[in-house]
Amino acid sequence: MQLIEVPAKAGYVWFRQGIWLFRKNPLAFLTLFFAYLLAMTLISAIPVVGNVLPLIFIPGVAVGFMAACRDTIAGKPVFPTILIDGFRSYGAVVARRLILLGVLYAVALALVLAGSTLVDGGALLKLMTVGGAAEQDSIANNDVLLAMMAAFALYIPVAMLFWFSPILIAWHDVPPVKAMFFSVVSCWRNRGAFVVYAALWFAVSITVSLALSALTQALGTGEYGFAFVMPALIVVTTMLYCSFYATYRGCFGVQEPKAPDLPATGK
Repeated sequence: MQLIEVPAKAGYVWFRQGIWLFRKNPLAFLTLFFAYLLAMTLISAIPVVGNVLPLIFIPGVAVGFMAACRDTIAGKPVFPTILIDGFRSYGAVVARRLILLGVLYAVALALVLAGSTLVDGGALLKLMTVGGAAEQDSIANNDVLLAMMAAFALYIPVAMLFWFSPILIAWHDVPPVKAMFFSVVSCWRNRGAFVVYAALWFAVSITVSLALSALTQALGTGEYGFAFVMPALIVVTTMLYCSFYATYRGCFGVQEPKAPDLPATGK
């Protein structure tokens, strides 16, 4: 396994490659996205542990989505069952490692939310965990907004730890702790590219939301704006997920001799 250092402009390439990959098989990727949402909704309905289990399964599902990207490039059919590829295709050891990584991810998110309580006294934590409404005083004082900003800042190192960890565990047989270390190192070495990459996806999300909201207001259908904005954001989010594979191939190269590569510019 080789960690590759890329220039900042690679972030734009990853962005373009994610869009290109989605366009290769949009129906399959959207089906995967909705299958994931349905499965997580059903799992979250389980009493007591329902709020935690979806987080524990995220690393394994991430491997499945990456496998879908790999198979799409290879011209293979993609079915929703590929979402559990990480738990069934690489042996029991890898499956246990992915579950352990999921537990660590859940703990990391809990620490992020706990850190946000120092800013707003727990309003954001309550909103995220039990769905309660934030207190009016907190909103008026922008405490929740500040807590969200603090949580975002705290989440950045968490994202670096877990960005490549699932795929390194499944495809390269790397133990969880070492996979997290390699993930952080790769993200840090290529931080310029990741800043460009994140900025582009953020700009696209904001632009799509504002443009569609303005359009519905201009047409006099503002009350139905959510019905237009949400599907568009789902498409953007699915493209973003596709681009995760591009970041992996960009930072670790072509690992399998027979694996076809992504186009250099995502065209």
